[in-house]
Amino acid sequence: MRLESLAIICAVRAHGEHGAIVRALTPDDGVQAGYVRGGRSRRLRPVLMPGNLVQAEFRSRSEDQLAHATLELVESRGPLLSEPLAAAAIDWVTALTASALPEGHFYPRLYEALAGLLSAIEAAPSARIWASALVRYELLVLAELGFGLDLAECAATGSEHGLAWVSPKSGRAVTDAAAEGYRDRLFRLPPFMLAGGAADWDEIFDGLRITGHFLTRDLLIGRQAEVLAARERLVERLRRVIGDSGPAQGSPPPCTQGGVGGG
Repeated sequence: MRLESLAIICAVRAHGEHGAIVRALTPDDGVQAGYVRGGRSRRLRPVLMPGNLVQAEFRSRSEDQLAHATLELVESRGPLLSEPLAAAAIDWVTALTASALPEGHFYPRLYEALAGLLSAIEAAPSARIWASALVRYELLVLAELGFGLDLAECAATGSEHGLAWVSPKSGRAVTDAAAEGYRDRLFRLPPFMLAGGAADWDEIFDGLRITGHFLTRDLLIGRQAEVLAARERLVERLRRVIGDSGPAQGSPPPCTQGGVGGG
C-alpha cells in the first residue's frame, strides 16, 4: 500500500525510543495512521504537531500492517500553541477527530470543515468568531458518524418554523409553542445551529451544551471518553475569557418517557 496526500495531523503518540505513531486526516482517504521514524527528534517534533498541515506518504506491505509515514511540513500552526484559547481549541478538535473517526473511511466534508475551522482559529481576531464554527464541526462529526440531530422540523408538530428547543433524548427540534410545559427538560436551540452566521456567547454556550450532551452520550464512550477532558479545558477557558461563572460542560436537562421532553 502506498498513499500520498495532504493531511492534517490529529494525534501523535511516542513509540519506542525515537519514533512516533501519527494519526492524520486526509481529504480522500480519511484518517491514516503511520509510524514516523525519528518522530521524537528535534527536527521532526515541530512537524508532528496536531493541527499542522503536512504532505504525507504512507507505505506498507499490506493493508493490515501499520504504515511507515514520511511527512513534510506544509503549514505550521505551532505559533498558536502559545495562545491558551487557540491551543485548547486545536487540542480538542484534533483529539475528537483522531478518536471518533475510524481509519480509512472517506470523510471529505469533515476534512474541509476541519481545515476551515483551523484556519478560522488562526485568522479570526476573536474567539467568538471561531467558537460557533467549532460547534458546527461537532454537529458535523455527529452527523457523519450516524448520530446526527434532526433540526429540520418540530418533533411534535412537524412545523419547520419557530424551532427553539432540542430534545436531549431524541435530538429532534421542538417549536416554542410545542415546548410549553417541557422547556425545563429541553436544550435551548440557538439560531446559528439552524441558519449559520454569527452568534453571541450565550448562543455559543447553548450550542456547546447540545453537542456536548450527544457527543458524551452517543459517540465518545468507553476509552474514547478520555478525550472529553480536552473539551472541558476548552470550555472552561472560554468561560474564563468572558467572565462566565457557569458550569464548564452544562448539565443535560432530565429526560422523560413520552411527551416532547422524552423525544
